Amino acid sequence: MCTPAVASDVVRLQPTESPVETPQVPPPFGQHQWDTILRRQRSRPKDGKGVKSSSLPSIFVNLSNIFEFAGWGTLDNLILSPEDLDHGKAGIQAVRRARLLGQFTASAIAGNAVLGSVFYALPAVVAISSVYAPISLFVACLSMFLWRPIMEELASALPINGAPYAYFNNVANKTAALICASILVLDFLSTAVVSAATATSYLSGEVSLPFPAWVGAVFILILFTLLSLTGVRESARLALAMLSFHILTMVVLMIAAAVHWAHTGNELLRENWNAGKASSSSGVARQIFNGVCLGVLGLTGFETTPSYVAKTKTNVFPLVLRNLHYPAIVLNVILMTSVLAIIHLPDITSGANILSLLADKVGGAWLRIWIVVDAMVVLCGGVLAGFVSSCQLFEQLAQDRILPQLYLKTMRVTSSPHISIFTCASFCALLYATAAADLSLLSKMFSFTFLCTMATFPLSLLLLKFRRRRLPRTPHTPLLLVFVTMAVSAVLIAGNIAIDPTTAGYFAPYFIGVFLIFSVTQNKARLLRFAFWFYDHHSSLHAWRFTKGWGARIIDILAAMKRQPVCILVKGDEIHVLSRMLIYADRNEVTSCVKIIHFTDDEKGVPSELEANAKILDEAFPQITIDLVIVYAPFNPINVVALAHRLNIPPSLMFMGCPGKDSPHKLEEFGTRIITS
Repeated sequence: MCTPAVASDVVRLQPTESPVETPQVPPPFGQHQWDTILRRQRSRPKDGKGVKSSSLPSIFVNLSNIFEFAGWGTLDNLILSPEDLDHGKAGIQAVRRARLLGQFTASAIAGNAVLGSVFYALPAVVAISSVYAPISLFVACLSMFLWRPIMEELASALPINGAPYAYFNNVANKTAALICASILVLDFLSTAVVSAATATSYLSGEVSLPFPAWVGAVFILILFTLLSLTGVRESARLALAMLSFHILTMVVLMIAAAVHWAHTGNELLRENWNAGKASSSSGVARQIFNGVCLGVLGLTGFETTPSYVAKTKTNVFPLVLRNLHYPAIVLNVILMTSVLAIIHLPDITSGANILSLLADKVGGAWLRIWIVVDAMVVLCGGVLAGFVSSCQLFEQLAQDRILPQLYLKTMRVTSSPHISIFTCASFCALLYATAAADLSLLSKMFSFTFLCTMATFPLSLLLLKFRRRRLPRTPHTPLLLVFVTMAVSAVLIAGNIAIDPTTAGYFAPYFIGVFLIFSVTQNKARLLRFAFWFYDHHSSLHAWRFTKGWGARIIDILAAMKRQPVCILVKGDEIHVLSRMLIYADRNEVTSCVKIIHFTDDEKGVPSELEANAKILDEAFPQITIDLVIVYAPFNPINVVALAHRLNIPPSLMFMGCPGKDSPHKLEEFGTRIITS
């Protein structure tokens, strides 16, 4: 439809000239930019009611535009009540009180997994690298020096629980975060299965069990499922006590081995070396490299340390990594060398419990029993840690509305997340059964899963440097080190595949299965829309007895899912920033209601174009109701938590831009997600 030209835009012709039609020049943008906007906005209902419409026909044959188009947004001015502010203060105090873990208690939570890994790492490495096992373990432990500055910078920039899933959720999108969450689920549950299987293996190697070893592993998994249902939580003090007992046990074993070695000399070490050394330099390199690829089992547990960084005291995280790294080097290398110096090589590779065998050689039956008890205690602690970590991840995924809200429900008496616990137990049973209870295969897959998890850290830091470079943090890891770590991760993963391709073959279906489940739950609205489209275009389904009324049910389910609003916390009124944040919410969240939140005080006031731009975007996104909420309060964590209480919207569904180095507030206290640079 053409618009008539105004008089000032018509070029007048001289009488002597022929009447040539001149094209009309549109008026400058400044003359009519508000005319079009205001004309369209006048058609909106003033009370915000009514449904947006479009001249484009709906893709649904038998449904009105109400299904596809949301209502018009409104402008609200809000003042937080004293009750809201009290709730905000209580929430921030709870976050600050949670930072109670010192360097030793924080180290103990992951320390049982890291230092307890000697029970399954040493047999796996010596089986493949023979007498070069101490070298392989030493090189594998040294590789952690690449990851430590990367993990420290990430924890400094994003001191929030749930890493590395939380990192990708703040530096990328939900699809990337779901890939990371799928790997984490496999890592946590592999920890539980391998720990249970290793504990049973140690016990069956010492006493004659009246049942197969796999039955004992299943019994341990069932036992800890029941313990988890009773409400047992991971206690830092209990973990510290278990770790202290384990360290004492290992120190006694190393001292006894050193004394025995001093009395017997190096004759057996030379004999083992001559019997197990490779015939060529290429063979030596291959055995050492294969041992390094599996030697990372001695570092399993490091990937869990950032998942509870919000509970540690300030500047403690680097000390935690240090406290775990150096003992891991000492335990793995010294114990492996002592085994080769004291036990004959055929006995080492026979599949016996090499640490209990070492204890029997250097101390007798009493030390052997002590080692077995220590193995059972530490490894069972690994089973519980795997369950607890998985349940915490499921809870976070449910809060982000990736998993159903059923995962947030707890039992009345014990307050345990029973749905999450049963999910963990079922997956552990599936993992153990499909591996045919083969501990060697499970250990290899565990090593592969651990490496995939560790590979996410340099990748997330690279994305953080590129997309969230304004975040204040120390230290600043050189880009070269990030790329080197990514390359090392790729080489170690490829090495594990080369050692045994079935490892990746077992990992792939589990990863694809978990990721597909998460993808379905994340994209459930799109799948339901497709289901309704299919139902709508086949009239025969409308009359069939079993499918009659399905359309109304699908609409009700979709409406219920989209009823939960999300919030966008904005500082200014730049429309390109607002549109980017809205596009993120539209692509990553299931919602038809977005609230643009701006905190203001008497000094700064409201940005002049914020209301107009919000109305433009409300028209540009017909599938979303965009409300503008002006909160008359300063922008700080207390008021954000108070607003979440007032609007009944969890902070995990509130999004904000990246804070700069001059921000006076701590990021972890907001509890929100960063979605723009």
